Amino acid sequence: MDCIFCKIVAGEIPATKIYEDENILAFLDIAPVNPGHTLVIPKPHYANFMELPEEESAVIIRTIKKLAAGVIKGTGAEGFNLTLNNGTVAGQVVGHVHWHIVPRFPDDGRVLWPGQVYQEGEAAAIAEKIKQQL
Repeated sequence: MDCIFCKIVAGEIPATKIYEDENILAFLDIAPVNPGHTLVIPKPHYANFMELPEEESAVIIRTIKKLAAGVIKGTGAEGFNLTLNNGTVAGQVVGHVHWHIVPRFPDDGRVLWPGQVYQEGEAAAIAEKIKQQL
């Protein structure tokens, strides 16, 4: 098994766990954006979000909601970012689907990526292409 998260699930690599049940594990990120930065993973290995069965997605999201409330209260944060990087081009470093709960504080120096403006007609065209794939 080469997946570092699977090794954490198996107890082969230590992690600072904050939640665990039969299907889900949550632990602190070893390189946190802010203190309390938590990773939430399904215990079974799924390389990315698109492989995750729908039934498991719903359970994980309910658990993330509970965990995010704990992260906020436990760190004194005023908000949080919830992210999932899907694929290496999107910044996914570990090939095991996972969510980041990143507590946010006033003046923490973290910024979001910059937005851009659609050119005339571009939004309608891309929306139509997406709709055709649903």
